[in-house]
Amino acid sequence: MYYLKLTSGALLLMASWIAFVVVSAFYGLWMSPIATTGDTEDFFRKASEILVEENQGNAAFLLIEDGKITNEFYSTSNDPIDRDTVFLTASMSKWLTANGIMKLVQDGKIDLDRPVSSYLTRWKLPPSEFDNDLVTTRLLLSHTAGLTDGLGFGDYNSDEKLPNLEESLANPRASTDRKVEVAVKILPGTEWNYSGGGYLILQLLIEEVTGVPFEAYMDESFFTPLKMTRSTYSYIGDVENNAGSYDRHGEPAPIYQYASSAATGFVTSTSDLAKFVLAQVTAQDSIGSLTHDTLVTMRHPHGRTSGVDIWGLGTILYAPTKNGDFVFGHDGGNDPAINSTARINPDNGDAIILLETGHLSLATNIGSQWVLWQTGYPDVLDSEAVIESTYIPGLIGVLILLVGAVYFGYNHYRQLLSRIK
Repeated sequence: MYYLKLTSGALLLMASWIAFVVVSAFYGLWMSPIATTGDTEDFFRKASEILVEENQGNAAFLLIEDGKITNEFYSTSNDPIDRDTVFLTASMSKWLTANGIMKLVQDGKIDLDRPVSSYLTRWKLPPSEFDNDLVTTRLLLSHTAGLTDGLGFGDYNSDEKLPNLEESLANPRASTDRKVEVAVKILPGTEWNYSGGGYLILQLLIEEVTGVPFEAYMDESFFTPLKMTRSTYSYIGDVENNAGSYDRHGEPAPIYQYASSAATGFVTSTSDLAKFVLAQVTAQDSIGSLTHDTLVTMRHPHGRTSGVDIWGLGTILYAPTKNGDFVFGHDGGNDPAINSTARINPDNGDAIILLETGHLSLATNIGSQWVLWQTGYPDVLDSEAVIESTYIPGLIGVLILLVGAVYFGYNHYRQLLSRIK
């Protein structure tokens, strides 16, 4: 009976320890930043070293501290790169689109909670078992509208004719070979599901409400007022001083087109993106950015997974800040090896921007290191590193408990022997 209780107790303690290690890992207990907390120069140096070591293509990287650009690094491993070199940003495009939508909300032209179908005439959501009128702009922005397409927009070669917006909505080309449909598949408002198709709908919404092409609206509302002269939705291969395209091995790759400007077609440079980020930090209405209140609204949690707030209105909520806010922004990734990140800490006006081609996840990886360095918390895109951080403390704790159980078991056995004698 004693050994049964000892074994049961040891197993219970092991399970409890493992649970503690896993839960506490998501609060950063077992992870250490790559640089000294508060030392921007140290972080910049360490991050630049990672870029040099791991990026096989082209990269542009800058840090903003207290609302000012303090550090810049540009890869020279292939083509000459500078602050005006343009990169594809993939899904970071959605963040820009969300800002475009929220400007129309701010101007009273869109109601976040009105059925989006009431604005649309050129295309309608296909019939489903759910009420399509439950789909609102708020839910589309936060990936909670019941769409399950998971787009992932597929590549178009430079000589292919791109489909128009309605054609893309009716028959989108996915980045995988699977057939996808932009349609309501689950009850709107009940689950978070990443949906590129939802941002195709938002692109159409902007065009229907404003009466002008999406690209023209974004240029008039953001790019021109912010003097973002290197930002465009045009085919990047036609833009001078572009970063090219490299695969994960650093080999030159085709430069593709993408059918959705709103979801994946934004082309920009670090100098231009810094202007956009700084407008987010300072909320200067005079240069075309959104008001402070609107920007705060975009950071209110709307999308949750595994009980964690991960998405606002078009913004990724990377990690909580000390003042009860969130580090926010957006990442992007696409074929053949495009990765981008822009993240802002509203507590202190610090930010990171990293655009690259030649690595599938390097911008996101360094962005995650920046979030940990800024807040002490791992970000929502860094779950693999969080899980890996549990291996050693989990194993050490289990071994200590196992040794303790063996010790008490052996000690009990010796006492039994002494009694027999």
